Amino acid sequence: MQVTVETTEGLVRRMTIGLPADAVEGEYRKRLQSMAGRVRVDGFRPGKAPFSVIERRYGGPVRQEVLGDLMTASFQEAAAKENLRPASMPRFEAKSLDSKNGVEFIAHFEIYPEVKIGDVAALTVERPVVAIAETDIDNMLQKLRKQRRTWSEAPRPSQLEDRVTVDFSATVDGQPFAGGEGKDMPVILGAKQMLAPFETELTGVTAGQIREFDVDFPAEYGQPSLAGKKARFVVTVVRVEEPVLPELNDEFAALFGVESGGVDGLRAEVTKNMQRELDRAINAKVKNQVMEQLLVSHTFPIPAAMVELEERRLADQMNEQLRAQGGSVPKGAEYRPAQFEANARRRVALGLILAELISQNALKPDREKVKAEIAKIASAYNDPQEVVDWYYQDRNRLNEVESVVLEDEVVKWVLDRAKVTDTKTDFDSVMGGERVG
Repeated sequence: MQVTVETTEGLVRRMTIGLPADAVEGEYRKRLQSMAGRVRVDGFRPGKAPFSVIERRYGGPVRQEVLGDLMTASFQEAAAKENLRPASMPRFEAKSLDSKNGVEFIAHFEIYPEVKIGDVAALTVERPVVAIAETDIDNMLQKLRKQRRTWSEAPRPSQLEDRVTVDFSATVDGQPFAGGEGKDMPVILGAKQMLAPFETELTGVTAGQIREFDVDFPAEYGQPSLAGKKARFVVTVVRVEEPVLPELNDEFAALFGVESGGVDGLRAEVTKNMQRELDRAINAKVKNQVMEQLLVSHTFPIPAAMVELEERRLADQMNEQLRAQGGSVPKGAEYRPAQFEANARRRVALGLILAELISQNALKPDREKVKAEIAKIASAYNDPQEVVDWYYQDRNRLNEVESVVLEDEVVKWVLDRAKVTDTKTDFDSVMGGERVG
């Protein structure tokens, strides 16, 4: 086998491979002879058809199969011999496929970049330090009361936190669109369920009132066919209701599974849940900082093929979510891979950095942590053991959990070496308005 490798641009390589005729013809004849004992040919007993007959009938497809297999196998062998790490499947280009005189072809492909891990000790990370205050617990109990609120008709114009029920129809450029019509749709003012201009127009209205107004969909709107468009809405107010919060008492505490201790027991349970969610949020913020620091401190070329693959994966994922929500994705409303280019580049770059850190430092997922992670996932199901078994019965499923645990191991490894500063802050600043409970 003769091999030459050229660098055409960046990470792109052009490999020319020549295979001797005897290697190609030998494999070709070997496969045909193997077929001779298995295939049925009219006029001959099984396994007794002459080689010339077998070749005449099956020679073409078998030769193409042999050439394809030899190109793939010889490419892999040549890449290993040349110490190349292909980051994409090769695109083969035939120079000469006359197997009787030898085969020569070209493989175009990208290689993985060289990722040199910098001085991790120079990275800086701020770790939030929070003590849950009594006022934080009070606020959380108030949120729980709001979750259990009922509604009473309001004898006044609508205001923040009211529920306004409407019928509406909307058009873009004078034409109706999917999802542009609704009846008895409740809108809680201030809940940010709808675009801000829509909620604003519903503030100060009364039952029976008809409002007509324009709403500009943002350029990054989730439904591509509406992104950046102006819609005309005609809205009829059906009713306006104000919230009625339940009393904070033992009966209210029982709604959340607190069987003893009443309000004090509920307060203790809420505090425990808040601490758990706070710890999760702090870990996430620290992890995000570590990832961002690793990204900005490492610069290297990124294989275009890997980015394109990630773009397609992200687009498919979002389109699948659209289908799950609405049953189908209207033509023209599908997410396109190009919309995810920046995110895909970021994810690929970060993946390459993490892979190099893991390789250089021989990091491995802790078996007990993997077990604990699976147990945590399984605890949300009626039969936890069935879920645990489900993960351990499939290597791919287990790999997904191990990847999560290994990523946490990388973060811990970086934090043990980076400059970490503890910064005092408050609960709301860390949680960012998240609902806990």
